[in-house]
Amino acid sequence: MPEDKSLFVEFFGNYPIIRVLDFLIENDVFDYSKKDICRNADVSWNTLETFWDRLEKANIVAYTRKVGKASMYKLNTKNPVVKQLIELDNQLMKKSVEKIGPEKQRAVA
Repeated sequence: MPEDKSLFVEFFGNYPIIRVLDFLIENDVFDYSKKDICRNADVSWNTLETFWDRLEKANIVAYTRKVGKASMYKLNTKNPVVKQLIELDNQLMKKSVEKIGPEKQRAVA
């Protein structure tokens, strides 16, 4: 995981499930294998397996297709909880941009 944490991870804490959700929110257009999710969210396979069933049962993630032996998943953007998480991520970003705006103006002046 890069040194710079996303606003979502900073807000909720640097926990494996939060990093997975953050990765899926930031990349909600595509589907991924669990191996890809582990790699991109910097979470071990064993750790992912401890909470993956909960994400599936809560319809946070949804199975999309099979590619070879790999099952592919993506964020279930139709789920109201997921919609709220995405909205929260957007609001965090908006607040951060609003905060940076005046600071940048002061630095230029």
